[in-house]
Formats: sequence, C-alpha cells, structure tokens
Amino acid sequence: MPKVSRRLQGLQAKVEEKDYHPLEALALLKDTATAKFTEAAEAHIRLGIDPKYTDQQLRTTVALPKGTGQIVRVAVIARGEKVNEASNAGADIVGSEELIDEIQKGRLDFDKLIATPDVMPQVARLGKLLGPRGLMPSPKGGTVTFDLAGAIAEFKAGKLEFRADRTGIVHVMFGKTTFSPEDLLVNLKALQETIDRNRPSGAKGRYWRTFYVSATMGPSIKIDVTALRDLKLSEAA
Repeated sequence: MPKVSRRLQGLQAKVEEKDYHPLEALALLKDTATAKFTEAAEAHIRLGIDPKYTDQQLRTTVALPKGTGQIVRVAVIARGEKVNEASNAGADIVGSEELIDEIQKGRLDFDKLIATPDVMPQVARLGKLLGPRGLMPSPKGGTVTFDLAGAIAEFKAGKLEFRADRTGIVHVMFGKTTFSPEDLLVNLKALQETIDRNRPSGAKGRYWRTFYVSATMGPSIKIDVTALRDLKLSEAA
C-alpha cells in the first residue's frame, strides 16, 4: 500500500463516511484543496455498465456552462478553404497532410484535435499514437466535423469529451478549485444530466452506483446521487 502523507491524512479526517449533499460536498472539496498549485475538481463515477459489450459503452461530450478553467489548445486537420476557416475561428494549430506527418513524428502540443471528414482516411494512421492519449478525432466526440468554427468555439468554451473506462468508471474534470461551489455545482449538474441522457441501451438495473468528487490532490467525497439528480437547474444556477 502506498504511504499516505500527513497532509492527506489530515484532509481525510475532515471527510465523514456519508453521502454529502452536492453543494456541501463541493464546499468541502474546496476546503480540502491545499496543494501548492491550482487543483482540478474531479468526478469519479461508477456506473452499472460493462463496457466490454457494445450496447453498454458510454462515450460522449458535455458542455460545462461555467467552463473548465483551462486554456484549451485546439489543432485542426483540414483541406483547402477549411484550413483558413479553422485559423480564422481561433484554432491554435492548423494544417493538412504536413500536420499529420508532424504529429506522426511526435508533435503533440495540443489538447484537442479536430478533423474534417474528408481527411479522416489519412488521420486514421495516427490511431495508435492518438488513441491511448484520448486525442483521436471521432464523430461521437464532436471532433470530426465540417463545422469547424462551431467545434472550436465549443471546446475552447468548456466542452469536454469523456468515456467510461473498461471497468465502467467515468473520470471527468469539471472545473477548478478556484471556482465557487455554486459554479462547480452548475458544471456537475450538467455532467450528471449528460450521463443520464446518454444511458447505454444495454444498461440494466441500477445505473448510478457511486459518485465521488475530489480535488486533484485531495480526499474523495461521496455525493448523494439522488439529491444531485433531483436538483432543479434553477437551484443550481
């Protein structure tokens, strides 16, 4: 077992073994964010799915109303006029076949890669490099599209792609610990609604198993899932 630091032991002592009301949990999350850098607010959600079956896989996007608190570097692979469109829309890196070659040689100075459908046959050869890093463009993730301006704007404003891992757990960053508890709650509610809306067709029985939040270096805090799901948007705004 890894050794737990004295700092973390002290923070863990602040967390009771109970299901916290969402707003109370997020206030506690901020209180336990004591690292020397700005920590992310993270959600770790176990769902009642088995992703080895195709009808129990979850992969989608969520638009966080309060943003991510991060600067998102967007790269775009396109052709012709779409290259200029991407550049004018605020993409940080833009190119065609030459950018594919640069990425193949190790260029990875971006957080999101968007591609137009016509270049996907060429982009496909980057799958082994980009796939494990979660950077491979996909239609489900909204990163294969001809609407480059819309996609660039959404990802820079706080749209995130996420998926359940092979054990059925979703790990998502939903803001920064510098956000107010109320703003974190708005983002967390958007995440919960997105997961409910995209429930896999093959999911049987209890869908929501456990829901924890934490700061990057902080202890896990268990959320009352029912309270979060019952929360009205007007209450979270």
